[in-house]
Amino acid sequence: MTPGADILDAIGNTPLVALRKIVPSGAARIVAKLESANPTGSMKDRMALAAINAAAADGRLPPGGTVVEYTAGTTGISLALVCAAKGYRLEIVFSDAFSEEKGLTMRAFGANLTIVPSDNKKITQALIKRMIETAREISKRPGVFWTDQLNNHDAIGGYHALGDELWTQTGGKVDAFVHSVSTAHSIHGTARVLRRHNPAVHVAAVEPAESAVLSGGPSGSHKIEGIGIGFVPPLWNPKEVDEILTVTTDEAKAMA
Repeated sequence: MTPGADILDAIGNTPLVALRKIVPSGAARIVAKLESANPTGSMKDRMALAAINAAAADGRLPPGGTVVEYTAGTTGISLALVCAAKGYRLEIVFSDAFSEEKGLTMRAFGANLTIVPSDNKKITQALIKRMIETAREISKRPGVFWTDQLNNHDAIGGYHALGDELWTQTGGKVDAFVHSVSTAHSIHGTARVLRRHNPAVHVAAVEPAESAVLSGGPSGSHKIEGIGIGFVPPLWNPKEVDEILTVTTDEAKAMA
């Protein structure tokens, strides 16, 4: 970063590391992008900045206005950072199904939280849809802009840089891209750029086995925060994905 840069200039250009100990001998090179190096520890910093900048540029978000969003936490934390840095108020719709630490972090950045109670901390389609409707009601207040992450096309562009970074950092050697799905912004935004460099890149989407709706399975409950919303996200485009993989909550926790 150059002297005088602000916190939002620290978003992106995260490290890429090779995974060595969990990769079998003779297997392909597997690298992981450490998006935890973004200011809030999440890749969602990219989409939050893109969404807020676009809304401010076209007048949907007036100076000193208020932003509202429903979130499992990561998007909310990223929005809270961006709004604090840019001088916007933030209303967050959250739930006790997600970690308490995320709620505390959003409040620390200045967000006001509305809590939607869950069924024994289970992440379900019904919970997500109640959160969406709560955000919709708040968005009707004067001077409030709803980022509406599931339907926000601006957020996809926030991940174009991620695709370019992956291509550059690997020396132009990317054969496959594996990524989990929530809103579908990041998998599509990143994959589109990778395929500009190499149209043959294989794209694999990952979702919770207990709620494998992208695979055509029934909606269910799981405990992998940040992915698997229980219904097909509006911006999901199956034609841009070559393969869908499922992982159970226990498998995900064991690998993490």
